[in-house]
Amino acid sequence: MVAEKGRGATLNVVSHRFNMAEQVADGDWLDAVDAIDGPTPRRRTQVTVEHPRTIISRNTSPDLSFTQSINAYRGCEHGCIYCFARPTHAYHDLSPGLDFETRLFAKADAPDLLRAELSKLSYRVSPIAMGTNTDPYQPIERDWKITRQCVEILAECRHPIFITTKSDRVLRDLDLLQDMARDRLVAVMISVTTLDPKVARTLEPRAAHPLRRVEAIRQLAQAGVPVVASVSPIIPAITDHEIEAIVETTAAAGARDATFIPVRLPFEVAPLFRAWLQEHYPDRAAKVMGIIRDIRGGRDNDPDFGTRMRGQGIWADLIRTRFIKARRRAGFSGERLTLRTDLFRPPAGPQLQLF
Repeated sequence: MVAEKGRGATLNVVSHRFNMAEQVADGDWLDAVDAIDGPTPRRRTQVTVEHPRTIISRNTSPDLSFTQSINAYRGCEHGCIYCFARPTHAYHDLSPGLDFETRLFAKADAPDLLRAELSKLSYRVSPIAMGTNTDPYQPIERDWKITRQCVEILAECRHPIFITTKSDRVLRDLDLLQDMARDRLVAVMISVTTLDPKVARTLEPRAAHPLRRVEAIRQLAQAGVPVVASVSPIIPAITDHEIEAIVETTAAAGARDATFIPVRLPFEVAPLFRAWLQEHYPDRAAKVMGIIRDIRGGRDNDPDFGTRMRGQGIWADLIRTRFIKARRRAGFSGERLTLRTDLFRPPAGPQLQLF
């Protein structure tokens, strides 16, 4: 399959991990369709409303710095080819490829569910992370505003939140974030994978331009909102040469710190990434995958706790050393951002809101 303009994946193969029946497109049938109906129209984004029973997810992973998270959407229109969340679409009998970035789910009930969960007497306050699976400020947030509504509730309740995004759309909510920052209730992480717009155009086709993300860091910092730059993922022989430039640029914009993760290729992401390499970087595809396998202990992916976020071997050590030196030159102190949890107040019930 040839890459579609504005989309990341070059494939749309349905996963068979959950015993889905395989479907094979017949060439003669496709010829007939083209002859009768004309060329296949450009793929458009579809959004389906999802009705989950709860909205706060919880984890006990030793690799994560948070135990609670909210994902307002399933699937992500940014279309980042490396996205580790792509395999989740297989649970819906959809492809982790183009389906993941074109057939999205919006959790419209999220604000009501969040208010209900925060109102429970058994609820215990811990920072909630947003953007851990799919981007809370992806393009459809412009119309659905689910993230905005959730942040409004968290601001009302003085509940701490960590936000991760690669969109400057986060600036739309600067009024809420600035207010929360005064009480040390919010921190934002902006992902800057590359500063080269040509690379970004295929790597993460519908995400904000890299310089717009840097500007978002600048405006957040100027407003007093603590912001961290995430140079993630670092892709060897594709983006690793930019480590020092990205750290320096984001530091100059006002980021308080920077962090990184080597590229991860779990489950169906690996074949999608290989196909992307063959489409856009055929001259170095073998080299890229060779280094990735070296970082991942001879495999396309290392799922083990403790090493999956860091990598191992000579290449992982080299990337880590370069990153540490770049952070030092940029003046980052490595001070850990902590949020307050002592200001939380449960949301007002329907009766109290009448007064």
